[in-house]
Amino acid sequence: MALEEQCSAPPRWQAISVTHVEFPEGDLTGKLLAYISLLPVAILVGFVTLIVFKRELHTISFFAGVLLNEGVNWVLKHILREPRPCAGIHTTVYAEYGMPSNHSQLIWFFVVYFFLFLYLRMHQTNNARCVDLLWRHVLSIMLLGMASSVSYSRVYLLYHTWSQVFCGAVAGSAMAIIWFFFTQEVLTPLFPKIAAWPVSEYFLVRDTSLIPNILWFEYTVTRSEARNRQRKLGTKLQ
Repeated sequence: MALEEQCSAPPRWQAISVTHVEFPEGDLTGKLLAYISLLPVAILVGFVTLIVFKRELHTISFFAGVLLNEGVNWVLKHILREPRPCAGIHTTVYAEYGMPSNHSQLIWFFVVYFFLFLYLRMHQTNNARCVDLLWRHVLSIMLLGMASSVSYSRVYLLYHTWSQVFCGAVAGSAMAIIWFFFTQEVLTPLFPKIAAWPVSEYFLVRDTSLIPNILWFEYTVTRSEARNRQRKLGTKLQ
């Protein structure tokens, strides 16, 4: 159905509770896509959770890039001032302008940065080379599907046009590439000094930039510590 026809004969819209993301009433596909469009919100919550519990400098830098990307989106919206499609069709819209799509820019920033992190930052540290590459490829495909689904949901739900979503994806991808290499070349060499600051030590902020595969490192260290404590506990009980 053409966009003009959708706007001229709009369906009744139903909102997901609390979030105010709206989908056509009785449309199961629209309802599913409405939930998918909330993935950027879940990503932001995940970042805050990771920072609170991990307190790792690269994660903090990644989140800073997300916030910077959001700021760039706001600036672009107010420079381009392109309205959303079917103006007034949704009862709750937090930004008047739609170019570029905020959801699309955020999700593609996250996905492209994650791609670069997976293939350039994380290196192989054990002998399971094929398995390691396989899970990276599978995860990359899943992330690509997630970003595409979020982008499509914004068009399907009439929050954005295809051009607005495409420009958001391009802007987010470009920002991700710039921020990744800025983090690697400029910020990462400063991480050891930042981690040594008294305020960083007080809040247990840590730097893991010299550890090639943090997942493997944390797994082996945790397993070794658990075994040592189990042996000590067994010795006391004898």
